[in-house]
Parts: sequence; C-alpha cells; structure tokens
Amino acid sequence: MPQYPCGNCALCRAGDYVYCEDTYDFAEFTGTRDGSGTFAHYVVKPSWLLLPIPERVTYEQATMAIDGIGASFGGMQAIGVGAFDTVLITGLGPVGLGGIINARFRGARVLAVEPAPWRAALGLELGAEVVLHPQDDPLARIRDLTDGRGVDCAVDCSGSVAGERLCIDAVRRRGRVAFVGECSQELPIKVSPDLIRKGLLVSGNWLYNMQDYEGVMQVIAESPLIDKLISHVMPMSNIQEAFGLLAAGEAAKIVLHPWA
Repeated sequence: MPQYPCGNCALCRAGDYVYCEDTYDFAEFTGTRDGSGTFAHYVVKPSWLLLPIPERVTYEQATMAIDGIGASFGGMQAIGVGAFDTVLITGLGPVGLGGIINARFRGARVLAVEPAPWRAALGLELGAEVVLHPQDDPLARIRDLTDGRGVDCAVDCSGSVAGERLCIDAVRRRGRVAFVGECSQELPIKVSPDLIRKGLLVSGNWLYNMQDYEGVMQVIAESPLIDKLISHVMPMSNIQEAFGLLAAGEAAKIVLHPWA
C-alpha cells in the first residue's frame, strides 16, 4: 500500500484502505521523516500492510505491483474491462505500458496514444494493436478503428488534460472511463453532452486495495511479456541516470537495486 492508512475509519473497515479518511502523518507517527521514502535501503511500514511475494514471482517482477501493473489494474477493475472490450490507453509511461499488459491479460483489444517513439514501439511489442501520435488526429483514427462507434473503455495514464479529454471524446455511448494518471489541472467538461447524454461511467482510481493483490500478482506471474516492462535494472547509485532516461521517454520501468 502506498501510504499509511489508519485501519479504523469507515473506508478502512470496509477494506478500502487506499482511500483512508485519516491517513497517518508519517513524521507525527514516528517522530521523523526518515523511512518514508522508497529510494532507500529500508522503508518503514505497519506489518499488516506487508503481503508475501509468491514463489513464482521474482523480486524484480514484484516491483511491478505498484506503478507498473497495480495502478492500471485498479482502474480496469473499477470500470470492468473484459475480453469483449476495445480499450483506449492514453500515455505509455510505465503505468500506461503496464495498462497494455493488464488489458491484454483480460483479453481486451488495445488502442493507445503516445508521442515518444521508444515507448510507442514497446507498446506495440506488449500487445497494442496500434499506437497513435497525439498530433495525428487520434480521435478520428480511433473512430475509424471502431467503425465510428468509439471504444468501450478508456484509461488515462498520461496525467494530461489532453489525454483525459481524449478519453471522454473517444468512448462510445454508455462507455466507461478511468482516470489513473495524476493531474492537478482543470479539465473542461460540459456535463450534459459529455456525460449525461452519453451515459458515461467515469471513475477516478488510485492504485488498488489489498483484496486485489492476488489478482495483481496473477497478472505479473502469468503475463508472458511482463519482463519487457522492466527496461533497465541498475544500482541505486545510478538514480540520476534513471531519471534522465525516464525524462527522455526512453525507459519503461526502471528497477533500482538498493544494495548494489
């Protein structure tokens, strides 16, 4: 789990820990900020949040349980992505690339949008039918690819207003949209034409809850291309190089070994 849920509020008691209403302030709880960051040898967590890694999953693969696979897994659970759906994924950073793996594991058809050539190429390798450039009128292309109807589901992993807006425009009537990418900018929406008259289901999603952990690990263990999501493995001392690769759009998930 990504934070420090109280375990006592109504949402925690319902098993919805990730949306805890009274998350602990780490410094207040422990007296220091040391131990709250993850670019470190150790991280401090309550023991009840620590779940076992299955024997068939390596440590490197298990790191995909958060942003690599976990973030989009929660979104797809919320909107019910299934084998008969065509899914749009906007943004192919580590989260969006993991979204392709999640969608293909469910048997869905995947269309994606991504400007970075390296990530677009990897998206195709992971199972996207097509990866469109955001400047090449992706909405028109998506409609062509869906016989004018639009996609059944859309998952924004870009964290951009353009990506979010494309998801709303590209889904069919009675379609489902999950917002997974973090974004603090205003998204222009006209409630009647965009939501009510189309009958859209729109869901905001932050990762997943503990009851979904087994499902996340199943995707990691059984997806044949999961190791392609890990583009680089390097020692923690190379962290600046890792950030540079991510900023250039030339990496998927980077695993840092704290003891190397």
